[in-house]
Amino acid sequence: MRSRFFLFSGIAILSLTLASCSTVSTSIGHFKAKHVETNLLSGREGVNGKVLAVKIDDTNMAHPQIGIEDADVVYIEQVEGGLTRLAAVFSSKLPTEIGPIRSARISDIEILSQYGRVAFAYSGAQKKLLPVIAAANLQNLGAQAQPPTIYTRDPTRVNPYSMVLRADLLMAKIIEKGYHVDPAKTVGWSFGKAPSSGVAITSVTMHWPAARYGAEWSPSDKCWNLFHNSNPDVVRTGKQLCPTTLVIQLVAISDSEYYDKVGGVTPFSNTVGSGSGFILRDGQSFAGTWVRSNADVGTTWRDAQGAPILFAPGQIWVALTAKAPDFTHPNPQASASATK
Repeated sequence: MRSRFFLFSGIAILSLTLASCSTVSTSIGHFKAKHVETNLLSGREGVNGKVLAVKIDDTNMAHPQIGIEDADVVYIEQVEGGLTRLAAVFSSKLPTEIGPIRSARISDIEILSQYGRVAFAYSGAQKKLLPVIAAANLQNLGAQAQPPTIYTRDPTRVNPYSMVLRADLLMAKIIEKGYHVDPAKTVGWSFGKAPSSGVAITSVTMHWPAARYGAEWSPSDKCWNLFHNSNPDVVRTGKQLCPTTLVIQLVAISDSEYYDKVGGVTPFSNTVGSGSGFILRDGQSFAGTWVRSNADVGTTWRDAQGAPILFAPGQIWVALTAKAPDFTHPNPQASASATK
């Protein structure tokens, strides 16, 4: 009897052990199977959702802006009078509100075409430009055809700086109506370790005829603290905007056939073809060449040896300007020509 008792006890213990091992194995297998999605536009953790592009005012009166901290990519464009306006691209995260919303420009169509068919949110456009936008590969979602529940007004701001987009409601409408909007895809650049050809810098100033941006490297936050016209570039929450990769893309800017309502000529920033510029990441500047063979493909960056200049994962800002930037080096003896 005693031997039979020990036999049964041994079988029970073995069964429990095997069951426990099976549970652990299943748990480990589940852990290994867990996949963290990476956004293809910014390289940071996040989904590759439908792409929403939003035009945002960038004059002094428009600050602090709303929701830009959640964008994957932000473009700085020159508009009438030498001022700047932003085109913010969202995919991995969508804030409830974005603004202040302003009108579209001809440069937007070429810039955004490399993203595929995006949802395009803006306050309006010049009458001559509206049919061009309608014919473009965009899901045209301008305020002129949307209700005031989606394009709202902030009573604490004065016009034309008061329009705020309810991005959550706009995206819900896109889904409800079944509008064709593409998810995020690769648009030319890639992410990874910085090359060894960088020049250390502490800050940079970027120029437009009637506006300027500054950026200072933050070693603790590992990003570039932005300044707009010498003031910290903070959003409504009080957070200072701080991209991990700052692209200074030197482009040809010429007069277009379009005008604003007071007769100012609309400039066109040419982002197709090739040119020079700088990739700023990790407290360094990397001189490079950009290439975009046609409007439907992305923009690639390479160094003097022809190797890709990889971006740092995180929010990306692209400054489209015709004027070379001014750099500040940590070593006063560093040659400015090393970055030009």
